[in-house]
Amino acid sequence: MGSAFIIRERKDSVAIIRLNRAEKLNALSREMIVALGEIFTNIESQPDLRAIIITGAGDKAFCAGTDLTELTDLTTIQALEVTERGQSLCNLIDRCRVPVIAAVNGIAAGGGCELALACHMRMASAGVAVILPEAKLGIIPGYGGTQRLAREIGRGRALEIILTGRTVRAEEALRIGLTNRVAATGGLLTEAEALAREISNLAPLAIRTCLEAVTRGIELPLAEGLALEAQLFSSLFATNDMREGTRAFLEKRQPVFKGS
Repeated sequence: MGSAFIIRERKDSVAIIRLNRAEKLNALSREMIVALGEIFTNIESQPDLRAIIITGAGDKAFCAGTDLTELTDLTTIQALEVTERGQSLCNLIDRCRVPVIAAVNGIAAGGGCELALACHMRMASAGVAVILPEAKLGIIPGYGGTQRLAREIGRGRALEIILTGRTVRAEEALRIGLTNRVAATGGLLTEAEALAREISNLAPLAIRTCLEAVTRGIELPLAEGLALEAQLFSSLFATNDMREGTRAFLEKRQPVFKGS
């Protein structure tokens, strides 16, 4: 099931996924969430893919959250289906074995903020506005925001943002670790693509293994995380890329990685 509201573009080894509903500030409909879920379910079947960028159409919003017209008059059972659908999408992004960069080009509210939080890295435009306003609507974040925000920036800061529903601007988002970088006006996608290409030039199996070590290990006690790291580290010694990388270093040349 595709969607006219999701545009996919490929630039060499980098995929760009664009939320394409600018007239609604790229608010997430059920159709869009299902389509994004299908994309991330199938994305690892592309062996030459090295990085993914998610951004929004237009210059006003990354994503204004869930389309509220789809939330009115839900029963508790229907509401549970909504949150499970959104969480499933965000889990797919979080667990993706290819690095996912959110290029947050304006408002990232509610489900849009949660979508960005599920990405491995976040870059923001200078005019970004991040907000989890659900408490003002009589609900709570439901796509993982209560869990991922606290893990990213700490419990106290996360609670302040969630309990007040206040807006976090670009400078503060950078300072508290909510974003990795703030790009100059008009330069966000260019910087995101540059970061994606920088990652793409490295050994793809090593990149995927780094992602696995961090995303799995962060949920484990330290001893178990270290054991996971050791297992993943040693597994790469059976790869051609490891031999190519070390050989190229010793021969003082650029390596040619093939993902094998």
